[in-house]
Amino acid sequence: MEDAVIMIRPANQHGRASADYGNPPAAGAARGDKPAPGIRPVGFPNLLAALALPGLVLGAAELTPDSLSTNRPAWAGGHADSSAAVAVSKLKFPGLAINLEERCVDVEASVCLRRGLLELVACTKGTKEHESIVVIGAKPMHIHAALLLLGAKPGSPATRQQLGDQAERWIDVPPRGGPVDVSLVLRGEGGKWAERPISDFIVRSRPKSAAPASADPEPKLPTHTFLFAGSLLHGDGPGPRRYLSDDSGNVISLSTFGDELLCLPAIHSQANDALQWQVDPTHLPAVGYNVTLRLRPQRLPEAKAAQTNQSPAGNGNP
Repeated sequence: MEDAVIMIRPANQHGRASADYGNPPAAGAARGDKPAPGIRPVGFPNLLAALALPGLVLGAAELTPDSLSTNRPAWAGGHADSSAAVAVSKLKFPGLAINLEERCVDVEASVCLRRGLLELVACTKGTKEHESIVVIGAKPMHIHAALLLLGAKPGSPATRQQLGDQAERWIDVPPRGGPVDVSLVLRGEGGKWAERPISDFIVRSRPKSAAPASADPEPKLPTHTFLFAGSLLHGDGPGPRRYLSDDSGNVISLSTFGDELLCLPAIHSQANDALQWQVDPTHLPAVGYNVTLRLRPQRLPEAKAAQTNQSPAGNGNP
C-alpha cells in the first residue's frame, strides 16, 4: 500500500493545529503516493528529539523496555534494573508520575463532565471539556514519553489512504498500537482509594428517536483497554516539531480524530448523530473533583514468552 495521508487543519483561535481525519484531501493536496509534508509517526528517537530535553540523562543505567516492562518492581533483577528504576524515579514531568510499583503512568486529572455525550475520555485544559470525562494539565507528549519508559509500544492513529493510483478511491486505515488499560483512581466508600476501570463511567447513548428509557440499565463501554496510537509529529522547518495531541487536546478518544494519544480500536464517527457513548455519573464525583487518570500498558505475550524462555547462561542452549 502507499503512504497514508493525514491533513492538518490550520491553527484555531487558540493557536492549535490538529489532524483532520475524514474526507479525502482536495485536489492538489498531499496524495497517497507521497507522505503528507511534515507528518511522522512518533517513535522513541523522534519523541526525545521533540522533547528537546538535553538534561534527560539516565546515568550509567541501560534503560531498556526489558528493565522496566515487567510485572515486578524494576529493581528486582539486580543492579542494572535498580539503577534504571532510580533514574526513572528522578524524571519530573509536570502533572504526572511514573509509578514503577504499579507499572503505570499516573496523570493528575479532574472531572469536567457528569452528563452528556462523549467524544473523549480525557482532554487537555481549554480544549474539549464539554465532551470529555476528565481534563488534564500534563502534556500528552510527556505522557507518551512516560509510556515508552514502561515499555509500551506506540503505533499510529487512524488515517485515510489512497488506493493505488486511483485518485478517487480511498480506504480507511484503522489505528494501531500496544494495549493500555485506562482507569480512574478516586476515593470510594469509607474514604478509601479505589481504582475503577474507565468503562465504569461510560454507557451507551440513547438515540433521541428511541423509546422512553426503561428500567434496564444502558450497556457499559465493553472495554477499558485502548490502543497506544501515539499521535503524530508535525513540522518540517527549524526547531522542534509539534506533537499534534498537545495542540488539539485529544488525549484519549472514543471518536476518531487522527491525532490522539490513545484511542479505541477501529474507526468511530465524530458526527453528533453518530456518537455512541455518554457519561454514567453513578460512581463519578462532582465536576472539579481531583482524580488520578491511570494508564497501565499491558505486557505483550511475546515479551512474557521471551522472559519465560530465557536460557540460563552457560548451559549450552542457544
